[in-house]
Amino acid sequence: MRIAVDAMGGDFAPEAIVEGVVMATTELPSDVTIVLVGKQPVIESLLQKYNYAGSGVEIVHAEDVIEMGEHPTKALSQKPNSSIGVGFKLLRDKLVDAFCSAGNTGAMHVGALFSIKAIEGVMRPAIAGFVPQLSGKFAVIVDIGANADCKPEMLLQFGEIGSIYAQYTFGIDKPRVALMNIGEEEQKGSLVAQAAYQLLKNSRKINFVGNMEGGDFFRDKADVIVTDGFTGNILFKMGESIYEITKELGLQHDFTDKTNYESVGGSPIVGVNGNVIIAHGISSSLAIKNMLSLAKRQVDSGAYTKIAQALS
Repeated sequence: MRIAVDAMGGDFAPEAIVEGVVMATTELPSDVTIVLVGKQPVIESLLQKYNYAGSGVEIVHAEDVIEMGEHPTKALSQKPNSSIGVGFKLLRDKLVDAFCSAGNTGAMHVGALFSIKAIEGVMRPAIAGFVPQLSGKFAVIVDIGANADCKPEMLLQFGEIGSIYAQYTFGIDKPRVALMNIGEEEQKGSLVAQAAYQLLKNSRKINFVGNMEGGDFFRDKADVIVTDGFTGNILFKMGESIYEITKELGLQHDFTDKTNYESVGGSPIVGVNGNVIIAHGISSSLAIKNMLSLAKRQVDSGAYTKIAQALS
């Protein structure tokens, strides 16, 4: 297995990225190679700094960097030799099994659509997040930011894609799918939510359990939470804030520790022909290490090929 990582993407890159990769090499199996994409001299000096002398890391040189504030489409076309551009070429040519970055989220999303492309039949690829549950498990939430405005048919597809992802990545038989709404009753919510409810209810491809409210976000009411990217992004970031707030208050608990963004480390783009994982721009070395564990699990699961089969 070969997992490519954008060494230059993120607020604390390249130091935090390379350190996280070195940390991951001590935990990942010996047959996993991490391919660091970026400025070779910089990466080599950092590998020396973090005392890495193993054989589980390769470097692929990329001269340019897409900065956080750059326009995604323009940056990708004007900087084909950027670390993100080169990373997607490796993924497209099947020289790596996954590509991960804490860099420009828009460039990662656009890069995925232009290089490995959406799975045939997918209306709009989405970004999935992982929501810790009081039971100790994680629920998958789709979408958390790629599609701010969604039609009911898209929400139905998020439920189907999310269900397949949860089934194969987390080993859940018949994942429970719920629609995030302002009430549990069938007739509640916006016109879009009401229409989506009917589509989800009538789908034979998923185990739909109805609406769920914000108060049930962490209470193990569902394995897959369906919502538009606008609502999902607000919910997800609100959930992530719990860790920092409890830390400021001097409180500590295993559950709140899991709301820390570092605990999973990344969010996959679901609905594309490959494994693409986006990390927070503020990612620390611990977040990068955990993102690589997620990438390995996702490659092992073959989730994107199962989604493609289901839609063919």
